Amino acid sequence: MVAVTEKLSEVRRILDRYIVEVVEHYDLCPWARPARLAGEVGIEVLWGEPAPAVWIAAAHSALGQPGARIAMVVAPESAMTPGELRSVRGDVTTGVPGTGVAHFHPEAEADLASPARLVPFLRRSPDPLLQIVPLALLESIRGTNVVPDALLQAQMLGGTAPAMRGDVADMIAEANHTRVSAELAAVTATLDAIAADRRESYSRAGIRSSR
Repeated sequence: MVAVTEKLSEVRRILDRYIVEVVEHYDLCPWARPARLAGEVGIEVLWGEPAPAVWIAAAHSALGQPGARIAMVVAPESAMTPGELRSVRGDVTTGVPGTGVAHFHPEAEADLASPARLVPFLRRSPDPLLQIVPLALLESIRGTNVVPDALLQAQMLGGTAPAMRGDVADMIAEANHTRVSAELAAVTATLDAIAADRRESYSRAGIRSSR
């Protein structure tokens, strides 16, 4: 029987591949590498099909880890659809006040029609994942004198804001769109390689997976 520690190690390794080889390598988020290296990302792993209350508790726990400024909650065994994960995101946004919540899901096709439409593909994480960021932290990096309300902050972080506002987030989205449009084949190949690694390593570790 594979120990839980080994399972956790594999989930973290696969997540790290996505963060380093995709998010950091293609400069999708300028704060990803500094936060990772500074130990500012709290991570919780949930097994099976966790209920919304479990996601909420895990988000609080991850944010409460020493040094954590950002939280990631991963569900490697979950077969939930992108729509189901969006619903859980709404529950977590309500259950963890004062935060913006973004959802990442392994099922997303590249849509280059606009920067906003490309966001789901860039968040094609190996496993269903929620990222939780305190709104105070978001406000400190937005680079604008206009502070949106909490709902709009969460929508912006989740890639669902109805309009571009010309701030730092918009500039990052536009830069990501330009770079990924030029390197789509390479980005896709990296994501596919990580997914293949995930399938093989999870099978060896005894992690149940529907993908």
